[in-house]
Amino acid sequence: MRKRDQWLAAPLGAGLAAALLTGCGSEDGNAGGTGESVVMGMSDEVVSTDPASGYDPGSWVVFNNIFQSLMSFPKGSTIPQPDAADKCSFKDESSTVYQCTLKEGLKFSNGHALTSEDVAHSFNRTLKINDDKGPAKSLLSTIKNIRTPDKLNVVFELKRSDATFPQKIASGAGSIVDHQEYPLDKLRTDGKAVGSGVYKLDSYDEKQAKFSVNKDYKGSAVVQNRGVTMKFFHGEQDSLRDAVQKGDIDLAYRGLAMKDIASLDSAAVGKNNVKVVEGTSAEVQHLVFNTKDPVVGKVGVRKAIAYLIDRSALVRDVYKRTAEPLYSIVPSGITGHKTPFYDTYGDRPQPDKAAAALNSAGIKDKVKLTLYATPIRYGPGTVPEFQAIAQQLNKSGLFEADVKSVPLKEYEEGVAAGRYGVYVKGWVPDYPDPDNFTAPFFGEDNVLSNNYESKEITSRILATAANGSRPSTIGDYAKVQSTVAQDVPILPLWQGKQYAVANERVSGLQWSLDASTVFRFWEISKASKG
Repeated sequence: MRKRDQWLAAPLGAGLAAALLTGCGSEDGNAGGTGESVVMGMSDEVVSTDPASGYDPGSWVVFNNIFQSLMSFPKGSTIPQPDAADKCSFKDESSTVYQCTLKEGLKFSNGHALTSEDVAHSFNRTLKINDDKGPAKSLLSTIKNIRTPDKLNVVFELKRSDATFPQKIASGAGSIVDHQEYPLDKLRTDGKAVGSGVYKLDSYDEKQAKFSVNKDYKGSAVVQNRGVTMKFFHGEQDSLRDAVQKGDIDLAYRGLAMKDIASLDSAAVGKNNVKVVEGTSAEVQHLVFNTKDPVVGKVGVRKAIAYLIDRSALVRDVYKRTAEPLYSIVPSGITGHKTPFYDTYGDRPQPDKAAAALNSAGIKDKVKLTLYATPIRYGPGTVPEFQAIAQQLNKSGLFEADVKSVPLKEYEEGVAAGRYGVYVKGWVPDYPDPDNFTAPFFGEDNVLSNNYESKEITSRILATAANGSRPSTIGDYAKVQSTVAQDVPILPLWQGKQYAVANERVSGLQWSLDASTVFRFWEISKASKG
């Protein structure tokens, strides 16, 4: 019999500001582990086991399970609560001084005591190394100074108001490392890791990573298994699908082809003793336009493309309805979500309006355009999706578009150097707040590298960062979304859903597929064979 589980995460609520300001400690969980060990497969790469470097979904799966942060997201919630900390709060109305008091008796998996020195070292280290593949610029740039009055207290002095700071340090960027194990000025490259989280990393190589329960863990998690083995499939979607169908792995997470998810979710799936588990997600994907490019640097060209994109067709034909059309930079389910691209450009191709937009830019001939994509980093459907977009543009008779697929390293170098006019950017949020869908894209040191600047947007982003009541920022975020729709420096395409495919003996996955984007190993259990 087919099974399909769906989990809807709790939305951001009016009580967010109070939760960010006060917080409360939590009782110790079960660090011993129960049930059987679990074997999972993932086709995403793990860029690094060092939290000063990894800033990708695969790496953060590792970080969230072997490291603790001062704050964390409880299952089913988008409101951070104390984790390694006993309590945290802002000490001033301007949200520029944030203090946390650690739980007593915390230890790393190597037996070393965890103190405020380790916390300060972890953040200072990430900032000092400032790795291009790390979270320093995007998430920790507001930190000016860190003080440690004693072994249990740590005080963050911020450069400017940042009401989202508790959410930022609840992410993988807040991972606490042992100062005796991690040098201040260089990355750890031995594939080992030492944290104080629910699990410890026993071994790691290109084929798999093995995790066992950390007996020294002190926190609220109740562990439902005796360990996890994570096997890496390096983008080989068919192999990942076959492994979960044959029972070689207990579950598959991230990287299954959309057609395979749809097929496995068919009425016959029960015959294979597997189930598809669906959860909410705020993962998004955009077309990005280099505003200094000689072609798409013209806003009329960008608007013409916006009039011609058929998101519903992309979601239906390429993604097999495993995603939803997206009409804003702030996705559905996040505070302040609006639909300005739908309101302005509609949901179906409008060639007449596209032609008028090109005419306003002084363009009479077909527009020659190359869309750049990379085959794995932003999902296995990216290249087929871009090929479909090129067909949509060419069908209008207004464009002559083609697609170039580029290996990831070359792709990232090309984007950074400004060699591409149109390219793809996917985004898995670090924390569920509209700030994380705006500041990284349009703020200082943004991740898009598309040469777009808007003082109106940056001033509003700074204003919202000072506002501890996130619902009251809706007006500012609405104006930011509207400005982006008018200038079109990026074009939102789709908002994803989270999926895992698992043996029917596996349960608890719904607690790892919520809007917090934290994949919690400890919630997954596997029943013994009857």
